[in-house]
Amino acid sequence: MNTSALDTSLLDRTVADLRAGAASWSSTPLSERIALLERLQTRVISRAAEMADAGSRAKGYGPDSPCAAEDWIGGPWALVQNASALLHVLRRIAAGRDPLDDKSVREENGRTRVDVFPATGWDTVLFNGFAAQVWMRPGVSAKQVLACAAGEYRGRQADPAVALVLGAGNVAAITALDILHKLYAEGQVVIAKMNPVNAYMRPHFAYVFAEFVERGWLRFVDGGAAEGGYLSRHQGVDTIHVTGSDRTHDAIVWGTDEDAEQRRRDDLPLSTKPFSTELGGVSPCIVTPGVWSAADFRFQAEHIVTSKMNNSGHNCIASQILILPRDWEGTERLLDEIREVLRKLPTRADYYPGAADRLASVREAHPTAETHGDGCALLVPDITDHDDPLITEEVFGSALGVVRLPGATPDAFLRNAVDFANDTLPGTLGATLVVHPGTERAHRDAVLSAIADLRYGTLGVNCWSGVGFLLGFTPWGAFPGHTRQDIGSGTGFVHNACMLEGIEKTVLRAPFTPAPRALFTRDPSLSPRPPYFVTHRTARTTVERLTRFTAAPSLTRLPALFAAALRG
Repeated sequence: MNTSALDTSLLDRTVADLRAGAASWSSTPLSERIALLERLQTRVISRAAEMADAGSRAKGYGPDSPCAAEDWIGGPWALVQNASALLHVLRRIAAGRDPLDDKSVREENGRTRVDVFPATGWDTVLFNGFAAQVWMRPGVSAKQVLACAAGEYRGRQADPAVALVLGAGNVAAITALDILHKLYAEGQVVIAKMNPVNAYMRPHFAYVFAEFVERGWLRFVDGGAAEGGYLSRHQGVDTIHVTGSDRTHDAIVWGTDEDAEQRRRDDLPLSTKPFSTELGGVSPCIVTPGVWSAADFRFQAEHIVTSKMNNSGHNCIASQILILPRDWEGTERLLDEIREVLRKLPTRADYYPGAADRLASVREAHPTAETHGDGCALLVPDITDHDDPLITEEVFGSALGVVRLPGATPDAFLRNAVDFANDTLPGTLGATLVVHPGTERAHRDAVLSAIADLRYGTLGVNCWSGVGFLLGFTPWGAFPGHTRQDIGSGTGFVHNACMLEGIEKTVLRAPFTPAPRALFTRDPSLSPRPPYFVTHRTARTTVERLTRFTAAPSLTRLPALFAAALRG
C-alpha cells in the first residue's frame, strides 16, 4: 500500500489518543453511561433539522421535498430511537432488574425465541400491531439467553479496546448507530472513518457525540480506501466493523494485489482482527397468493414500491427481486398498481456513486425494461434467466425485477419461493414476505415453515425488512454462516439493544391492513399508513414530530403526532 499521500502521523496520534482513553470508558459507571446517552438525545434534537436538511440537499431534492422524510427517518429519528432502546435496557439494569423480562423468552418446538418489540407502552401506542421476535440459533436455551444478555453490564465486561468503524455512505444514521453499538454493547472506544459520500455529516456527528470526543472515547476521521486500509491494519486497532460491500471486506482481509485471490484460497488473511460486517445482497420480496380487496392491492403496491424506492434504492436492504405467483390472478393486478405508484412518485436522482453504470447494465440486459417516474425507476416485469444481472448482482439503485414462480396453492408456491430465495439469490441480510392474514390462517403450517426456513438475518412479514434496521431492539446483520473466505452479506449483529448472544435472525411483523380499515378486518390494529411509505402525504411532519416524541415522550405531544400520521 502506498502511504506516502497519507498523513499517517495524524492517524497514529488519533489511534494513540483512543488507546489512552479506552480504560476510562471501561471504568465509566452505568449511571454515567446512561446520563451521556440522555444528553446525546438532547443534542440530536437540537441539531435534528440541520442533520436532515444536509442529507436532503446532498441528494438533490431539498428539505421541502416529500422525499425529505427519509432523511429524518434515516438520520435523527433512527439515532434517537436506537438511543432510546439502549436506555430502556440500561435503566432496567440500573434499577436492579434483568435486561429481559423472563416472560419474553420462551422455547417453542425446540427453538428459543425472544419477544423484543414492542418493549414499552409507548411502542404499543406508536407502532400498534408491529411486533418483533429474535430467533436464537439451534441449541441456545432460554436459560442461556437470560444469563448471557447484556454481559457488558452483568459481570462480563470486555477488556479496554479500540474499534475501527468504517462508515457507510448511503444512510446517515448507520455510522452513528455503529458507534453506539461499539461503545455500549461491546464496551470499546471508537475511531470512525466517515465515508466520502456523506462526509458532510461529520460536523453534525461531532456535535451530537461531543462529550464522547472530549473525553477521548471517540474520534472521527475523513478519507477514502487508503485511510481505511491503513487504520484497519494499525497495531493500535483491535476490532473492525464495516458497512459496505464485500469488496471492501475482501480488500482489507485479502488485499488488492495479484496475490489476493491466492491468499483467499489458502485462508492466509492480511488481517486476523475480530471483524463484523454488514454487506447487503439481492433482497427478495415474496408475495403469497390469496384473496385480496382492491384496497389491499393498492396498499401492498405502495409497500413494495417503498421497499425498493426508499433512498432511491441505495439501501443494502432494498427489495430488488419481487417474487410473484405465476398462476395467481392477482399478479398482473398487483403489477399494474405498482406501475401506478411508480408513475406518481416525485422525480429524484440516483445520487450514489456508480449508480448510473449499474442501471445502464440493467438496461443493456433488458432493452425493453419499463421506466417510470420520469425515468427514475426501472421495472423488469418478467425475469426468466437466473443468470440475469438483477438476480446475480446487487444493483444498489432504482431497479426492480420480477420473477414468477409456479405453485397452484400457497403451500406449493411458498416452497418454491423459499428455495429460490435461499439457493439462487446472493445475500442473506433481509427478506420481506407478504401474506394476507386470511391466507395465513388457512395455510398456517406453510407460512410458518416459510418463516422458519428463509435464511435471512431479518425477515419482515407484511413489513419491509428494512424497518428492522431502525428499531434498536431488533438485531441487524446477515444470517449466520458466512466466512471470511465467502463473506456474503457479512457477519455479526449490531443495533442489538438487549445485547443478546447466539442470534440467528429477527422476525418482524406488521399489519397487512392499515387503520382505520384494519378496524373492520380480522387483522385489527390502530396503525395507519406507515410514515416511511414513499406515498405518505405528511411523512416529513409526522417523522419530525415522532423524532421529538421519541426523545421525550409526553401525552401532550400525541395529538399532533397522530393528526399528522392520519392525514398521510
